[in-house]
Amino acid sequence: MNRLAGKVAMVTGAGRGIGAAIALAFAREGAAVALAELDIDTANATAERIRSEVSGARVIAVPTDVTQSAQVKQAVEHIEASIGPLDVLVNNAGINVFCDPLTMTDDDWRRCFAVDLDGVWNGCRAVLPGMVGRGRGSIVNIASTHAFKIIPGCFPYPVAKHGVIGLTRALGIEYAPNHVRVNAIAPGYIETQLTLDWWNAQPDPKAARQATLDLQPMKRIGQPEEVAMTAVFLASDEAPFINASCITVDGGRSALYHD
Repeated sequence: MNRLAGKVAMVTGAGRGIGAAIALAFAREGAAVALAELDIDTANATAERIRSEVSGARVIAVPTDVTQSAQVKQAVEHIEASIGPLDVLVNNAGINVFCDPLTMTDDDWRRCFAVDLDGVWNGCRAVLPGMVGRGRGSIVNIASTHAFKIIPGCFPYPVAKHGVIGLTRALGIEYAPNHVRVNAIAPGYIETQLTLDWWNAQPDPKAARQATLDLQPMKRIGQPEEVAMTAVFLASDEAPFINASCITVDGGRSALYHD
């Protein structure tokens, strides 16, 4: 339970879902954790939950809009002044933007990239100077199986997620000599509130859920905690030679040729 003992981590979009699960898993493994979140109420609630479940947890919530580079930089400065220099950054904040390419507005395109790609770069750019200066660090970007598999009707989300993989690889190679590792995780179907909301929005939620489960080789979808433990591994000293890589967490779905 001390795989991250002594480390300081920042997790964006940590108020709920995968981000909240990562923050909790990090705290359980001994890290001091900053929850950087646009919806500060959800971040405060998750921080309180972590304190109640993890004795002695060092956790703070910081209001952060990842689309604003200056605000992300300020958040990093506040975190480092409050709980110490950052060893780990998890760029988890993201949104789903699914449009028809020919009817999509410029605002739809910009909104998708502002959060799903620019937000990742803003986080990396804010922490890299300190990590490079200290000669250590691990950045974990939450991508998606949309980064290498295309589902019709989901444009431009997969374009942004392809960009996240490119950013991960480029920065991982750029800063490898400085002992800063940059990796990604590509979750498939994960049972977050967004997934539940999508099922519940369908005419027959039960049938929609079953149809999703039927597509999965393991006949279930993933849990946020299963993504979180992959993030723990990449953030820890157990993965010192994993860099510029992407770990897929999808129960084998993306390896399936056809249904």
